[in-house]
Formats: sequence, structure tokens, C-alpha cells
Amino acid sequence: MKKLPYGISDYERLKENDYYYVDKTMYIEKLENLAEPYIIFLRPRKFGKTLFTSMLENYYDFKKIDKFQELFGETYIGKEPTKLKNTYHILKFNFSGIDTTDEESTIKGFKSEVASSIKLFIDKYGLDFYINMEDEAENILDNLFKAFYIQRNEEKIYVIIDEYDHFANELLGFNTSQFKSLVSKNGKVRKWYEILKKGTESVVDRIFITGVAPITLDSLTSGFNISSDKTQDERFNEMMGFTEKELKELMKEQNVNEEQQEETIPIMRENYDGYKFSLHGKEKIYNSNMCLYFLNNYIGLGRMPEQLIDMNIASDYTKLGKMLDLCQGEEREKIIEKTVSGEGIVSEIRQKFNPAMEFTDIDLISMLFYLGYLTITGEEFGKLELKIPNKVMREIYSEYFMEILKQKTELEVTQSDYTEIAKEIAIEGKIDKIMEKVQEYLTNLSNRDYQKFDEKYVKLIFFCIAMNLKIFRLKSEMEIQRKYPDILLMPKDSNRGYKGVMIEFKYLKKGEEGRLKEKQEEAKKQIEEYREFDEIRDLKDIICYTVVAVNDKIYVEKI
Repeated sequence: MKKLPYGISDYERLKENDYYYVDKTMYIEKLENLAEPYIIFLRPRKFGKTLFTSMLENYYDFKKIDKFQELFGETYIGKEPTKLKNTYHILKFNFSGIDTTDEESTIKGFKSEVASSIKLFIDKYGLDFYINMEDEAENILDNLFKAFYIQRNEEKIYVIIDEYDHFANELLGFNTSQFKSLVSKNGKVRKWYEILKKGTESVVDRIFITGVAPITLDSLTSGFNISSDKTQDERFNEMMGFTEKELKELMKEQNVNEEQQEETIPIMRENYDGYKFSLHGKEKIYNSNMCLYFLNNYIGLGRMPEQLIDMNIASDYTKLGKMLDLCQGEEREKIIEKTVSGEGIVSEIRQKFNPAMEFTDIDLISMLFYLGYLTITGEEFGKLELKIPNKVMREIYSEYFMEILKQKTELEVTQSDYTEIAKEIAIEGKIDKIMEKVQEYLTNLSNRDYQKFDEKYVKLIFFCIAMNLKIFRLKSEMEIQRKYPDILLMPKDSNRGYKGVMIEFKYLKKGEEGRLKEKQEEAKKQIEEYREFDEIRDLKDIICYTVVAVNDKIYVEKI
């Protein structure tokens, strides 16, 4: 049995140390057959971008020709090699980890990464070249290309850039003026890309760039307008991440039998699947790192992990949430409320935008797509429909929504509050404490906010609080998009005797209090219908409630 490649992003190490590899080498052939030699490809955090660039590096490096069979013999490309295998000098940059404390440290870190990568390049290939650290990063690169042309004018360079936008993402979280300075007409980063473009006229034959979002592409366009963005190209929809077939093959290799797969795959599908990066893409994609985290725990401990999201991954996604604040006002809130409630958003997706300039609602929706908060689910009136891909993203999204509520109401649900709420529901089947919190939020929201209140908004507040009750599985109409109870909270561990709750929400505007009984009866009738569903009828210890909000007052009735 091969080892599980959790946390492994070095292709050579992966193959030499007998880790399992989900074969993506067929995309080498597809990329090489493209007419365009300079490619940009974007994916959310933790989708295997670094491992993919490492695979490209090992395949095309002429220094690795003697190891080709060892590294690629078992793969698709090992059996169907292309004409360009092991023909390039590989110049690789990784711009993650740069200190973005201020503009000076960012420029220093950028130049340091450029210099260290070039040092590895000249040492590896025996190039006679002196790196003058007094020079700017763009001059160091320019001088390298000139030296290479003189010394190796019959040979070519393949440039690979991983996390091209990482430091820009960091800057955008707190300092858009510094971002603008770096990518402006005279900015250091923009000048560097101008030199890279110039290098394609002499020694650079191919370029592959990865990152998360196209936030610097618009700024760099005049300096680097030769690249082709394949992010939404249906031919490459499955190039990173796992398909369900690939996931099952991986689990089979790890001796996870069919019975265990039947137990675990629905959980993984609900939490990690659902990504589609092209309207015409053939399959939905799982986040590969989240799957490996889950399986690492499941195989090592013999049970599913308590936390379904790797905290390393969670921190990557949540800190990027700072960029959502670039779009201010009601438009941002409308988008967030709509998406977290499970509604689709119809919009175009921008391939280039510059947050240092005006950041519109379309830019925000596009950013949410690139970060993995939204994914393509269909098409309407010639535009894309986007929704939250899975429960893990919904949970992160819900936390962001609660942060907005906290800012507006100066209220917060503390960890001890969550514990007390979960305990009351699990032991007594009561919802008093959670409804008290919902009531507090409604009372403290401004009169202006009541103008947009409806059943969905009240349910949304409840839903976002309930998402943090870790001992329950939360199902809702919002998630399933069909006739289903508004909220169904079921204990994760059925052996503890915990109770669950089913709730149907209704809403009345101010002045409609006289219709309270009517709405309660309507909700009660729906609950009786839901009780006949096979999925719900088989559940034990489910206690049912109707909840009717009249403006800012809540009426709870146990059925």
C-alpha cells in the first residue's frame, strides 16, 4: 500500500518515497498541444497547484532525463511522452511567504525570492552569472536572460511561477495603496513582468503561472499581455482537485473498503465537493487537500475527524475574507446574504480586475468565485449562475455573515453561548437559548434593516448560529433546494441519545400580527407533511417547532 500524500507538494519526493499519486500527467500533453505557450491557471487555496507545478518541473527539466522512468513510468505521460519532455532549463519562482508588513519589506522579499530562485537556477545548470543584489529584481532577471542567451543560445527556458498573486492578496487585506504602488506603471512587480515578457523574444519558450485570483492581471496587462488564461477552460476543469472517481481509487488503494466508502463518501461529498470552474466542465471537483486531511484522520484514527475542515485550510480561506471588505455598502451585504442563504447569483465573472481602483459588485462576485466561496452551477440569460459549493464553504461564509451582524448590532455569540445552546437542544430538545440570541439580533438591528426582513433573513440568522453547533449535522431547505424542512438539526453521534429538532419558519410584517395563528397553522401543516418523508420518519427523538417572527418579535410553538 502506498502512503497517503497529505501535505506533500514535491513531486520528486512523492514518487521516490512511494506516496500515492492521483495521476494528472495527461494534462501535460493537453497543455503542450495548446497553440498558446504562456498559460495562467487559477484555482482556490489548497487545490494542488504547487504539486502540479512541481510535476511540470520534473517532467520538462533536462537534468531529470535519467530519472524519467522512475518519476513517470507508472503515469499516463510515462507511457505517452511528448516531444518536449526533458528539453528545458526550468526557472521556477514561488511568491508565497513574502513579508508584506510594508512596501519596503514587500519589495525586499520579492527581490529576495527572485534572487534565490535564480541562484538555484545558475547552480543547477552551471551558468556563469553573478547576482548583483544592489540591482533591482527586474534588472537581475534581465541580466540572467542576457547571460543565458550568450552562453546557451541553442537552448530554452521554461518559467514556472507558483502563487504569483500571494503577496498581492496579503497587501489587499490591509493596504491597497501599497498594492497600487507595486503594480502601477512604475511599480517594481510590473517592471519585472515586462522583463519576463521581453525574455520570450529570446530565451523563454514557455511559461506556466498559477495563483488564486486575477487581481494583478489587469494591472500587469500592459507589461505582460501575452498570457492565455485557462481558468474557465472546460478542457482543464478537472486538472487540479479530485474527481469522485479519483477519490474512490485513492480510497481503494488505502484499503478503505466499499462499506466504509458508502459511509464516508457522502460526508466528503457534502463538505468538500461541488466545485465547477467551467460551465461546460464534465464533473464537479473535490478540494484535494480537504479530502487528504479527512482520509489521514480516518485511516490513522479509524474514525471520521471531529473537525471536518483542516484548520490550516480554514485559516487560509478566512484571512482572504478580508478582501471581501473591498466592496462596501449594501451591495456587498445583499450578495453575502443571498449566497449564504443558498440562492443562486447570476453574474459574469471578470477575468481581470484591479481592486486598487473601484471594486464593484461584479468584482466581488468574481473574487468569491476565484477564492472558492462560489462555484458555477448553471447559466441564466447568457450569464453564469453561481452558488456556494459545499458545507465547509457555507460554514466559513456563515462566520463572515455573523461578523457583519456583530458589527451592525454590537452583539456576539460566544463559545460558551454555543455550548449552552448545543447542550439544551441535545439534552432537552429545547430551542429557547438559540431563539433568545436570534431575538437579540432582531431587536438590535436598525429600523432600516427591517425593510428587507422576511422569513429568509430570520432563518438565515438562526442558520448561521446553528452552523457552529458542532455536535449536530445541519440540513436545511437552503442547502437542498427542494421541498424540505427549513431547519433540521440531527445529532452526529446517534449513540449518545441526543435529541434533534425540526423547525419551520414564517414571517409577518409589522401590522400583520392578527395573522399569527394562521401562519402557525400553516407551518404546523408543513411539518406534518415533512414527518412523512422516509428520511425524517426514521429519525428518533426529533422534536418539532414552528417559529413565526412578527417584525422583531419571535413566537415559538412546540408541535
